[in-house]
Amino acid sequence: MAEVQEVSPEHGHLEWETPLYRTALAQYELALPYADVEEFVAERLRYPERSLVVSVPVRLDSGKWTVFPGYRVQHSTVLGPTKGGVRYDAEVTLGECAALAMWMTWKCALLRLPYGGAKGGVRCNPKEMSLDELRKMTRRFTSELLPIIGPQKDIPAPDMATNEQTMAWMMDTYSMEIGHAVPEIVTGKPISLGGSLFRHEATGAGVVMVIERACRRLGWDLADQRCVVQGFGNVGGIAAAELDSKGASVIAVSDVSGGLHDEGGLDVQSLLRFAEQHGSLADWTEGDRLTNEELLELPCDILVLAAREDQIHADNAHRLQARLIAEGANGPTSLEADAILAERGIPVLPDVLTNAGGVTVSYFEWVQDLGRLFWDRREIRAKLAEQLGDAFDRVWALSEQKDLTLRSAALVAGIREVAGALRSRGIYP
Repeated sequence: MAEVQEVSPEHGHLEWETPLYRTALAQYELALPYADVEEFVAERLRYPERSLVVSVPVRLDSGKWTVFPGYRVQHSTVLGPTKGGVRYDAEVTLGECAALAMWMTWKCALLRLPYGGAKGGVRCNPKEMSLDELRKMTRRFTSELLPIIGPQKDIPAPDMATNEQTMAWMMDTYSMEIGHAVPEIVTGKPISLGGSLFRHEATGAGVVMVIERACRRLGWDLADQRCVVQGFGNVGGIAAAELDSKGASVIAVSDVSGGLHDEGGLDVQSLLRFAEQHGSLADWTEGDRLTNEELLELPCDILVLAAREDQIHADNAHRLQARLIAEGANGPTSLEADAILAERGIPVLPDVLTNAGGVTVSYFEWVQDLGRLFWDRREIRAKLAEQLGDAFDRVWALSEQKDLTLRSAALVAGIREVAGALRSRGIYP
């Protein structure tokens, strides 16, 4: 197995340099030799264009004041305004946002969307905050971002622990400052504010569209596959439901409370209703209980990773028993695990392709808002399938042509799109 080396920029330790950022940078470096990119272009794309750190003061319901750190990183504006989620989590850092912004750049380019990548968030524990505290924090965070966001600058979207309501608050805050309604400032907002049909389901449904395309290439019938889904939220839950609807057997799922396993297949629809009513699967009584770590190592045909970063790593990659891995989450597989899985002949459908349904339908929402013309669910689903299918076919062909993993092929394809634009535009001044 080839040794995987960490890569750091030559200028020494940078403010956003964290293990996740080093992973994103190392993936970029591994893809570069196949992308035919000039050195000045390669060097520019190693760094985010803009990183903003803000303080977000909030008066809590108790009357106590607290200040939360907030972040927004914009990796590239070469192809257009930046696009990316806003997450609320106790582990949000500048480096995490920088890594995710870089991945978003390649993802948008791979899907040929006129965007660069961005990511942001507030370091907090949203589970310990009331709705009113979240509202106040969101509005203040949005006001701090006003100098760098806008429909032609940077368009936020939901991410971890944020949702339609969060986007509605952000849209309203921005609109009040501008003086008129600006629905195109965010995506993933309520339908009543200009949100798009099918946006909520887009990421999870897109994961299964990519899986289905891969199964056809591999000569498999998706309906015959036994699937394990790690994560049962907006991505994993919808992916499980889509797999179930296509006849596949979902034998295990997990959420923050742990995993559930039934070799005969789980009742996915009942699990979804239970999770919605109770907030988690903790009190579900059917099937066998197991940990998230044990779930990853179950014998199965397809393993869907729809939880957090760094779930498959050097310590457990040897023990995985899936025949195909699909990344619904961002960065769930480490560099070392990638090398191990490649050596074992287990294909990985990479995050920059597999979970791109969300940003693709976000693009559709932005376009609809700009034109004040809205499409129906069937039309949006068809457009998404076409866009993901085109990207998948290009990645698969490049993988075979250059003898690359699917991840490297996806990154090469995305990097080439951005590099071509940067080469044409040049570097100002």
